[in-house]
Amino acid sequence: MLLDHPVASALNHLLDAEPWARQRLAPFGGETVALVVSPLPELRLSILAEGRVAPASDDAAEPSLTLALGVDALAAISRGEEHLMRSVEVTGNARLAAEVMLLVRHLRWDPEEDLSRLVGDVAARRMVALVRGFVGWQADAAQRLARSLVEYAVEEKRIVVPRPELEPFAAGIARLRDAIERLEKRVERLA
Repeated sequence: MLLDHPVASALNHLLDAEPWARQRLAPFGGETVALVVSPLPELRLSILAEGRVAPASDDAAEPSLTLALGVDALAAISRGEEHLMRSVEVTGNARLAAEVMLLVRHLRWDPEEDLSRLVGDVAARRMVALVRGFVGWQADAAQRLARSLVEYAVEEKRIVVPRPELEPFAAGIARLRDAIERLEKRVERLA
């Protein structure tokens, strides 16, 4: 597959920086993990005996673990890691799934460390701070835009009914349903 090698290289870079992570994966050497993110092609990685990963061969057996990101994963990413984890459907080896999820929660790339090898510590720290500030600004702008769109849909265009207006309507429907049920029971008694 097209993405297998870059993804395996990136994961191995993270694993090489954290020996504890390789030790946790090593017992699962020889097993295959599949990542399904629609509409992209399935990504299959084999776990090597030393706790690293490699692209799975085409003739590899069925994956021991399949992680499928739901259609709501993109929205979940914007709400945080916990929401993202809830949007992942896990099937297969439960022990391997627990280890992979632990690694997903705790493995982090340290861009400052990698960048400092190229440009030095001070420049790396400043560049990473600049990028983080820019990403923070983008996230803030996206949240403000989302709030504005919701406000526009609810208040301006009335595309969506506000909750305070919906609750009395729903209560009225519930009362009507109960009244119809009582009426049906009376009709049954008369018949």
